[in-house]
Amino acid sequence: MAPADTAIAALPTGRLSRWSPVARLRQRLQHWFESRLTRRDTMELTQRNVYILPTGAGLMLATTLLVLLVASINYQLNLGYLLTFLLAGCAVVGMHVCHGNLRGIAMHLLAPSATFAGTSTALDIQLSSKRKALRPAIGVAVLGSGHWSWTDVPGQGSCKVQVGFAPPQRGIHPVPTLTLETRFPLGTFRVWTVWRPASTLVVYPRPEAHPPPLPASTPVGSGQTTAPRSQATGEFDGVRAYRRGDALKLVVWKKAAKNDELVSRDAVHAQRSELWLDLQHAGSGDLENKLSRLCAWVLLAEKRGLDYGLRLGAQEIAPAQGPAQQARCLQALARY
Repeated sequence: MAPADTAIAALPTGRLSRWSPVARLRQRLQHWFESRLTRRDTMELTQRNVYILPTGAGLMLATTLLVLLVASINYQLNLGYLLTFLLAGCAVVGMHVCHGNLRGIAMHLLAPSATFAGTSTALDIQLSSKRKALRPAIGVAVLGSGHWSWTDVPGQGSCKVQVGFAPPQRGIHPVPTLTLETRFPLGTFRVWTVWRPASTLVVYPRPEAHPPPLPASTPVGSGQTTAPRSQATGEFDGVRAYRRGDALKLVVWKKAAKNDELVSRDAVHAQRSELWLDLQHAGSGDLENKLSRLCAWVLLAEKRGLDYGLRLGAQEIAPAQGPAQQARCLQALARY
């Protein structure tokens, strides 16, 4: 790797203005550097992908050693020579230990879970080591974020570390570029690597905070609609409180397991109507507001144990219920 490549990640970011020429140049260099990296969910650190540079403390130590050496030569101080070369030897040993602390670690990105826009998610990363010795003070972060998660990798074992990430908007996003770093044992050298995972992250639309009631159900075999009915318990659209004598197949067991509340389906209503969530009937706002409302309706219908379908223009998802149906609808909203 060329020296210019290794120096990119060492440039400070916190003190640079967003629109300054230095910041724009750094962003271009970083984008060019990341584009050269191969995307992979598993990577082992070797001498080819581990970089090392002195820290601010390391530069101060080098300056101090230079001053001590000049003073020892000028005044012919044997103890000065001893102290200078002793400290220099410790710095060299610390550089070797610091580089070896990161080299040889295997990184594996676990499948990221889907999340909603506007919320942060945690990326699970598994670090493993074949060496018998402990590898302390290993930091993991999204490149350029400055928010580090620190861990110790056990000898001949593995550990899991979580890195926070906030997706910018809904859609299918690649997992951001990650970086690993260590400054153990002396803090005079910074050893790091840059990792570009291949996985993608599904980001659903942000659910509307206070959505309107679910739309009217559509009678099967008819073009007319009927308003959703309300039971005494406050449930709508074919769901009512359990009544003594109801058949077991009418009980919504998923809701009973979550809330310890027995709820039965209204079999007559379920046979007569279907609940369709249509983009054209999701309000008069912009596209993102409509998708946000549809997302809230999908979650609400799934919570009530209803059979619901989704229409997004020419795309149509048949009415059903369950985690698989909810995932299909939310992914369709994310990709639309």
